[in-house]
Amino acid sequence: MNQPENRPYYTPFLEKYIGFLSTLLKWVFLGALIGVIVGSTSALLLNTNDFLTDVREANAFLILFLPVGGGIIGYIYKYYGMGSRRGNDLVLEHIHHGQGSIPIRMGPIVFICTFISHLLGGSTGREGAAIQMGASISEGVNRLFKINKIDRRILIISGISGGFGSAFGAPLAGTVFGMEVVALGKMKYEAIVPCFVASLVGHLVSTAWGVKHDHFLFENIPAITSTTLIQVALVSIIFSLASVLYSQIRHEIKRLSDKYLNQDLVLRGVVGGIILVALVYITGTRDYLGRGLPMVEEAFKSDVPTFAFLAKIIFTAITMGFGFRGGEVIPLFFIGATLGNTLSNFINLPASFLAGVGLIAVFCGAANTPISCFLFSLEMFNGKGKTYFFIACLVSYIFSGNHGIYGAQKIYSPKSRLFNIPDGETITNVENKKENPDSH
Repeated sequence: MNQPENRPYYTPFLEKYIGFLSTLLKWVFLGALIGVIVGSTSALLLNTNDFLTDVREANAFLILFLPVGGGIIGYIYKYYGMGSRRGNDLVLEHIHHGQGSIPIRMGPIVFICTFISHLLGGSTGREGAAIQMGASISEGVNRLFKINKIDRRILIISGISGGFGSAFGAPLAGTVFGMEVVALGKMKYEAIVPCFVASLVGHLVSTAWGVKHDHFLFENIPAITSTTLIQVALVSIIFSLASVLYSQIRHEIKRLSDKYLNQDLVLRGVVGGIILVALVYITGTRDYLGRGLPMVEEAFKSDVPTFAFLAKIIFTAITMGFGFRGGEVIPLFFIGATLGNTLSNFINLPASFLAGVGLIAVFCGAANTPISCFLFSLEMFNGKGKTYFFIACLVSYIFSGNHGIYGAQKIYSPKSRLFNIPDGETITNVENKKENPDSH
């Protein structure tokens, strides 16, 4: 008989251990690479947007060119977009299905169009541009290193995390946001290592480039009592309804603009710009243009106009619904903070405290990301009021139902059995079935 080969009994264990370490190092390296590039591009985005905002505020006449800017944005996407017009929804769909590829040009195009929107006064933010740039950079890394199909999706998710973490100076929230935003009820834990590395490195790199992130302070935090807990839960329901109102108006404006303007992107941008200019002169204020950070800060310090939150909903829904670019998170901050300030007139809680709770809760209800929003509250408010923020995120997430700003978000597990929604549906499909129940 042949004698068995004299091999150490621990060789299989060593092979597995070495394989594990090599995989871990691969994800750390790729996540760090994405983080460095995304952090640098986010710094470019944030610093340039701040500069363009200063230019616009110093030259009030620039808002008159909003129709021209809208037309230019439409022209760029119509003739050079190569399908990237769908933005964040395109990124989410690619993660779900893994078919085709994300156009690398999506990143540069959304940057250019975001700059146009901010220079001329579109009511928009910046995280959409950061996320899409992150996804484009991840796609470039995928092609460069010839990453396999399954791992490609993981790197795209890490690009989202890097974009969010670097855009808001919130590496922990950014880590979870990339894994959580893809689908309701199903966290992409397989992407946790590259997501964390990309988000943390992206944040550190953008900070090294001189980016200063916005943080807000409470005047005081109420003591935890049964009364205050109930009050926070009740106002969080109102905040969730505000997020639903924004999401529905925004999606409906996009649907109507596509329908009645025959999906002519140039004409759609021009019409949207005209409407925004008209609204500025009707309201007699420019407070609802751009990100609106001065009024967000004011909501933490003193009174703001009672219906400021509603005006921002309308301005932002029109801006995004007619094709301008940027993001919706900071406008959602505006909506939540000003609504919280207004509710303080009816509820015996500090205005600055309700502004903070509203800022987080409205964002949570619109994005359907309760864990990352809770982490974001810890990073933004230095861990203060964490019990209240946890309740606000939980309540807002549940009561916002199956609505949200990301139409391609899949519902792997409905928030309640009462919704009777099959697993794997997207928010867009759920809305379409409500409107046309006999066609499905």
